[in-house]
Amino acid sequence: MNAVLCHNPPRFLMLICCYRFSLTIMVFVNYGGGGYWFFQHAPWNGLTVGDLVMPWFVFIIGTSVVLAISSMQRRGVGRWQLIRKVTWRTVVLLLLGFCFLNYSPRDGPLSWSWLRVPGVLQRLGFTYLVLSLLQIFWGLIPVPLRTVSLSDKLTPVSDLTLYWPQWLIIVLLETVWLCLTFLLPVPNCPTGYLGAGGIGDNGLHPNCTGGAAGLIDRWMFGDNMYRYPTCKEMYQTTQPFDPEGVLGTINSVLMGFLGMQAGKIIIFYKGSNVAILGRFLAWAVLLGSSAAILTKCTRDAGFIPVAVLVTCMGCFSFLLLGAMYFVIDVKGWWRGRPFIFPGMNSILVYVGHSLLGFYFPFSWDMRLLDSHWELLFMNLWGTALWVLVSYGLYRKQFFLKI
Repeated sequence: MNAVLCHNPPRFLMLICCYRFSLTIMVFVNYGGGGYWFFQHAPWNGLTVGDLVMPWFVFIIGTSVVLAISSMQRRGVGRWQLIRKVTWRTVVLLLLGFCFLNYSPRDGPLSWSWLRVPGVLQRLGFTYLVLSLLQIFWGLIPVPLRTVSLSDKLTPVSDLTLYWPQWLIIVLLETVWLCLTFLLPVPNCPTGYLGAGGIGDNGLHPNCTGGAAGLIDRWMFGDNMYRYPTCKEMYQTTQPFDPEGVLGTINSVLMGFLGMQAGKIIIFYKGSNVAILGRFLAWAVLLGSSAAILTKCTRDAGFIPVAVLVTCMGCFSFLLLGAMYFVIDVKGWWRGRPFIFPGMNSILVYVGHSLLGFYFPFSWDMRLLDSHWELLFMNLWGTALWVLVSYGLYRKQFFLKI
């Protein structure tokens, strides 16, 4: 995917900058974000900067899928050739996630008893596969509206109506998610339970962590899931739970599909910055209003908690993409440096920072455990080192691509 973006016309500059900037922020957050609460993932329900990074990254993947595959289709790349490319990249992402990102020096020798099956790269790979297949099979090659004659009968909402098969599939997937989440019986737990279990909810449901999502993951993977979920320490949970589980991946596909819609807007309204920014704002308002209604503007008391609400993440993603489009493409105030360099070797940076994050010079034993400044310096230092490494690789013209 990154290789495709690097070799496309300048209109991809905004997207490239977003993709690579989000990767850099992801590295910083994974290193600890200086220990500040707003850079940490919420233990269960809640919304922090750390919680926005992954959905934002998935959103940008969806946008890149539309722009990249449409560009290749215009160049005459056949459907089955595209499928082979997409399948190969998906398999590589799944293998990387499964084989490399399970290991950490603090875990000791690798053991099948705790090997994690779901994971971040696994989710990204599966999401990328689904979105790409949607675009390959049901994604007409979009043409900018300003180049279409009236006889073609395209309307200002053609970026929606022309893709009704994609929307139908997404609606069906979300219906499956809703039915499983709120209707699947979970032994000894309330139907539709979305809490953390443990001591949450006054300890009424200690073994119900994740509700139906947790049940499905435990049924499929047993104990081979994430060993240190953020809910474990605060809620003292005993059930294994993986934030990258099966049901959550459906929402990841929806998040990426919203990004695909952003890509269609960029193509359909090419040449009209006002129209593009207006559509981004309209989507942000629509999704933000939906999130406000479904959550009742609360963390826990809504119909659906904010932690699982794609509409909330989609609202922020459209706003961020619109802001980046305005700064980079409309005004030309920024060209993405220095954050563009890590994205040129995104797989190397992501795998490298995951494997080497506990080693010097990326981290060290801190002396001032009660102070943020040393941890913040260490996390910024580790992130800056990867930017520097990626810049050196760029100067050497070395790019690890899949």
